[in-house]
Amino acid sequence: MTAVLHLLKSPDTALARAVLDRNLRDGDRVTVVVLPGGAASGLPAGVLVHHLDGDLSYGQLLELIFEADQVVSW
Repeated sequence: MTAVLHLLKSPDTALARAVLDRNLRDGDRVTVVVLPGGAASGLPAGVLVHHLDGDLSYGQLLELIFEADQVVSW
């Protein structure tokens, strides 16, 4: 199982959603971090969502980046 981290910095999640759906179908462990200016609306079930400066610090974000097998920035 691949650990995939998606960083959302845009309110438009249409393309990200398509990739998230594919990651979930492939059995990947998917985490999303919503950055300032980003939106978490319409994300599929099964995705772990964090908000930077909400429930996640910059230090914790850095840990997630190094733990992930793949990081995608939107």
